[in-house]
Amino acid sequence: MNPTVSHLQTQAVREAQGWRAAGLRYFSYNYFLRQLYGRRIHKVSVDAGFTCPNVDGTVTTGGCVFCDNRSFSPSRRLPRNGIGGQIAEQIKRIKFRYKVDDFIAYFQPATNTYAPVAKLRRLYEEALAQPKIVGMAIGTRPDSVPPDVLDLISELAERHYVSLEYGMQSMHDRSLVWMNRGHDHASFLDAVERSRGRGFEICAHVILGTPGETHDDMLATAREIARLNIDAVKLHNLYAVKGTPLADQVEAGQVTLMERDEYVRTVVDILEILPPTMVVERVSGESPPNYHLGPAWCLDKPGLKAALEAEFERRDTYQGRCYSAV
Repeated sequence: MNPTVSHLQTQAVREAQGWRAAGLRYFSYNYFLRQLYGRRIHKVSVDAGFTCPNVDGTVTTGGCVFCDNRSFSPSRRLPRNGIGGQIAEQIKRIKFRYKVDDFIAYFQPATNTYAPVAKLRRLYEEALAQPKIVGMAIGTRPDSVPPDVLDLISELAERHYVSLEYGMQSMHDRSLVWMNRGHDHASFLDAVERSRGRGFEICAHVILGTPGETHDDMLATAREIARLNIDAVKLHNLYAVKGTPLADQVEAGQVTLMERDEYVRTVVDILEILPPTMVVERVSGESPPNYHLGPAWCLDKPGLKAALEAEFERRDTYQGRCYSAV
């Protein structure tokens, strides 16, 4: 039987804000999981073969303008070998590189709640039953969580750590239209409110650098996340993957991607706004080099991390310094 972590335990770790005493500038996911489990925990990507409602024509076609799921998810770049087989293979690869024994199964590519609840139950429970799996993360869209799906996730969260990751991307509907998301910000607000108090974690994905968004626009999204006071956030820079509509726009000079210095300043500005209890699961995004078109700087994760730390030091600031609860 895998060890369980209750929602009360996750709440206690967030509210303790021990990351400040540990000398961190923001509440990192690695720190959160170490405090929660007492050891290092790593995610393994799971591909359950889902599609998306903005791919199959339910809301639109073509998918997101930036999307090639193979670039986002290691599992989609490999032949699918069933849930258990995928997890075993990735654990083997990760343990070869890192000293880690326990893992979170991350249903990552496509929309991972987009199926009948009976199918979802089978897939989720198969992942959670694997040796060394101590929790689960589910990536999805805010328009793809009907009540019976949320009931299922809430039920599983009574026995396991579960995080439901919503693709918010931006609070600005014009940006969501450009992305071809097929939903608006009101859909995200609805999903968050229907997810609150159900025992699982709520995480929002946010993309920075969308064409037409100003610095103030991005900070407005940050203030909206702070207002909602959800459990966790993932910040991603807009980057181009070969073969996508975004790649075509970048190559045609129609879209300019953020430079690293601007991105670093924006991330620190955003983290100052977010509450100190909110876990920061990511501060950047990237794709494998053979898929990646640009910007080149986001492939240098150590360099980006050093630049972020330097900006925090220069300002002598930290996550939550400018947070004001409403």
